[in-house]
Amino acid sequence: MSPEEKLELIKRNAVEILNEKELSPFLKRKNLSAYCGYEPSGQIHLGHLVTIMKLLDLQRAGITPVILLADWHAWLNKKGSWKEIEEQVKSWEKAFKAAGLTRAKFVKGSSFQTKQKYIEDVLKLSLEITLSRGLRSMEAIARELENAKISQMFYPLMQIVDIKSLEIDIALGGMEQRKVHVLAMETLKKIKAKKNPVFIHTGIITSLKGPGSKMSSSMPESMISILDSPKEIENKIKKAHCVSGQTSQNPILEITRYLLFPKFEKIEIKRRPEHGRLQTYTDYVSLEKDFAAKKLHPLDLKNAVAFSLNELLAPIRNSWK
Repeated sequence: MSPEEKLELIKRNAVEILNEKELSPFLKRKNLSAYCGYEPSGQIHLGHLVTIMKLLDLQRAGITPVILLADWHAWLNKKGSWKEIEEQVKSWEKAFKAAGLTRAKFVKGSSFQTKQKYIEDVLKLSLEITLSRGLRSMEAIARELENAKISQMFYPLMQIVDIKSLEIDIALGGMEQRKVHVLAMETLKKIKAKKNPVFIHTGIITSLKGPGSKMSSSMPESMISILDSPKEIENKIKKAHCVSGQTSQNPILEITRYLLFPKFEKIEIKRRPEHGRLQTYTDYVSLEKDFAAKKLHPLDLKNAVAFSLNELLAPIRNSWK
């Protein structure tokens, strides 16, 4: 793969890249790493799959994915008891491997986040960041932020120190991570980080119920879990918000763009003979263009998405058992 092809793959479906000027110089080096952190709590859902697919792009480009299973973060963010979180860690790692991240390095937060140097860096950052800035950085991440606990203010500080401690070249996250990443860009030098990473932000899948919120495990009716049965997925997709011609905040189109096209070479639209011929799309732009022009009916799109999505999720679902 040429440097140009690698760069195109790295940037595919990225909504924003901070410190992008570093990308091309990075590609001239060997042993590059890209990190993404996950709170191992509850079920993996399609929102998580967006960054997983991006990690697969980076893996194909020769970059080593570093997956932080952030057990301490999950606990501080009130995502379950310590025992529940520890049980989830094992299932999540199996699921990531089943998704194709076979060359990834898996790191538990508790394996390094209580070391003296780590704690010292967290305390140093606490002198640099105001409470109001810390709260703003958590707006799209934390639960019950109107009644935030002091523990939740450690979260962004720890995330910044994670980036330093793991010595990564690329930090990946959804757009909800942007404010924390901007804080990291401003403060990593304060704790003498060796690297100045690139920050890649992916899109966020809209709730199946429609615009106004993202897909979230706290609202089961809004999301598709990897543990949903094929029939459950078909039913959820059939009921999902998908207005003819509307391309903005359309969860069905977002699933197609962020999950299906990165995985499959094509998406087939199968229709009854009286409704037209079979149609094959090999890229998202063409599919969206036809949907916007109302040449592609929402029901036909939903049927194709449900079929391909079940194919994508089957090995991941089986790994959880």
